Amino acid sequence: MASSGAVPFWRAAGMTYITYSNICANLVRNCLKEPYKAESLSREKVHFALAKWVDGKPEKPTLRSDTPDH
Repeated sequence: MASSGAVPFWRAAGMTYITYSNICANLVRNCLKEPYKAESLSREKVHFALAKWVDGKPEKPTLRSDTPDH
């Protein structure tokens, strides 16, 4: 059984590193003054493509947009 002493606190809290880093980034963005705050919030939007692989070949990708809830 592995020791839990070296487990990062975000993992011990039951979240992934991506979730933890998104929370931290959101806190920093909200601390900025204008016009830097508006500029950073515009870069918060993420667009990505998902493609399933069948028989070793990718199918047509699906474009997705992930915008955090406020």
